[in-house]
Amino acid sequence: MSPKRLQTGAILIADAHCAPWRTPFIDFLHAIESGEIKTPQLILMGDVFDMLYGPIPSTYGYNTEGLDLLNRLSAHLEIIYLEGNHDFLIAELLPRVDVIRREHQPFLMTHEGKNIALSHGDSAMGWGYEWYTALIRNRSVLAFLRTIDTLGGGFIVSWLEGQMKQKNHCRPIHHFEKLIEERLCALKLDFADVVIEGHFHQNRAFMLNGLQYINLGAFACNERYFTVQSTQNQPLLHDAVFRKEPHEGTR
Repeated sequence: MSPKRLQTGAILIADAHCAPWRTPFIDFLHAIESGEIKTPQLILMGDVFDMLYGPIPSTYGYNTEGLDLLNRLSAHLEIIYLEGNHDFLIAELLPRVDVIRREHQPFLMTHEGKNIALSHGDSAMGWGYEWYTALIRNRSVLAFLRTIDTLGGGFIVSWLEGQMKQKNHCRPIHHFEKLIEERLCALKLDFADVVIEGHFHQNRAFMLNGLQYINLGAFACNERYFTVQSTQNQPLLHDAVFRKEPHEGTR
């Protein structure tokens, strides 16, 4: 199967960490639905929701409005959703969305003759992380945790909520280029011209051994999103900041 085409005008959003206490992403989706923001293709780069785990129904309530909007939009808009480490096993919740699981990332697309490798970014992070991420995606483990959480009145999800509210999504990572160089070496992405990731929230781009690396800024930090543009005499991505007051009386 040939790679999908990354369309000019496509919008990329990473790490919105949408939750009842953080709702700008909901407003952004409303802006697309109303036609205020126009795009032929929406690429969600993972951690779009702060807590959305497919086998844990108690996490759906946190995200009902966002899921409903994505399902409505996907009826007439191509949406590609790369699962992150905060939102996974979600394909059944978004039946018309092209959901890309972690094991199928990087997801290869093409744009103006270049191969673009897209991934959330939490790959090649060491054996400890690999063990952890395999464990939390195991359906048997999640079924057990769901039972314990239900019997305990939702204490696990409540504890996770407390942890998420305290997390700082906007801190810089020292020696970031060295970290990325080591990861890209392990991933062996010789087929790619450009690598685009989220996860690290750094909003940085640089060249490494002839490969263009782009780490997207987190929407959760400053509502930054990225639009694909023609690469003739300009960068691949144009970044913009979305600002909109929450709908009065709803959030």
